[in-house]
Amino acid sequence: MKATTLPPLVVDYHGERLAGVDEVGRGPLVGSVVAAAVILDPARPVAGLNDSKTLSAKRREALDTEIREHALAFAVAEASAAEIDALNIYHATHLAMRRAIDGLAPAAEYLLVDGNRLPGHHVPGQAVVKGDARHPTIAAASILAKVARDAQMLALDARHPDYGFARHKGYPTREHLAALERLGALPEHRRSFGPVKRQLALF
Repeated sequence: MKATTLPPLVVDYHGERLAGVDEVGRGPLVGSVVAAAVILDPARPVAGLNDSKTLSAKRREALDTEIREHALAFAVAEASAAEIDALNIYHATHLAMRRAIDGLAPAAEYLLVDGNRLPGHHVPGQAVVKGDARHPTIAAASILAKVARDAQMLALDARHPDYGFARHKGYPTREHLAALERLGALPEHRRSFGPVKRQLALF
């Protein structure tokens, strides 16, 4: 299969506080959606930044440490399962992004947001489809968000080992759906998501 070359990213910003923003966890049936915002330091570049999904867990964790040490600013935020149920996943994702942007110190002057919509923040910016593969600041944000959410899933797995969260990270795999059917929903499950809603309707 021929590799697709992404077009170069044109950024209409020439200042110093450019923040990349990305999220992880829209698709899982359990837990928070986690967003991160990162302002990289041009004087202290981080080598090897790429879409977090293309990196091994070990490499993501090493880069997570390096980003936190070298970035001008970073913040990780989330919207809970209850907020996802109340708002829907789309609006909860943007809430988590706005919280991450608000957590930056110094504040961002311009945003590059992965996806096709800006999250409704007052800081100007642009949405970038497949941005985590096209700009290092968005890649850095994707890594921080992924590492943070995976850690949440490992903690949930420690409390509820029969669900397999350490393996599937809350996504609707065959193992997760079977555990949901066998054991029922946890408080951390997203009640508004179809498989969870159907399971709860049985009781």
